[in-house]
Amino acid sequence: MPVVRSALLRPFVLAGALAALNAPAADAPAPAEADLAAARAVVQQFAAELKNALGSAIQAGGPVNGIEVCQQQAPGIATRAAQQAGFTRVGRTSLKVRNPDNAPDAWELAGLEDFEARKAAGADPATLERAGIVALPGGGHEFRYLKAIPTAAVCLNCHGSTLKPEVSAKIDALYPSDAARGFAEGDLRGAFTLRKPL
Repeated sequence: MPVVRSALLRPFVLAGALAALNAPAADAPAPAEADLAAARAVVQQFAAELKNALGSAIQAGGPVNGIEVCQQQAPGIATRAAQQAGFTRVGRTSLKVRNPDNAPDAWELAGLEDFEARKAAGADPATLERAGIVALPGGGHEFRYLKAIPTAAVCLNCHGSTLKPEVSAKIDALYPSDAARGFAEGDLRGAFTLRKPL
């Protein structure tokens, strides 16, 4: 269940209310190493394919083409990666989302805030991950995985503080509620998020 958040108000109360829907199951075992390995492999595959598509698009037509890759191709790349590995969802989320459909749920929000705290304490964002077994509202459990995405220099073309006018115009046209700007190199851009039933 996505949490849609105002840029001016952090949803601590709402996140707390939803936590029960996404809390680690008290009696659930720790995630299996096989699930962790599979999740890491899916993230690596998804990230590599998306990076290649973005690189080709930017080389061919600049950052505006990169925006179209994220909007049009990234969902298909994520769906293929999920289907091939047996996950029900492979995607991206952030504390500052561009697409409101990618807003974090309570489990993801807690993970992202933990990543920010760990980064502030000196952790390398590239090493941050979170995994857990979460109880489902209707019964059963699912495996959840979150892997931090550090902001690279190339990301600043579309996610930095100063964007070219044509880039801003394209983002505004495709994502009128965009909040994914103002990042600096090395910031925590967001995270890859995966889930599958157990």
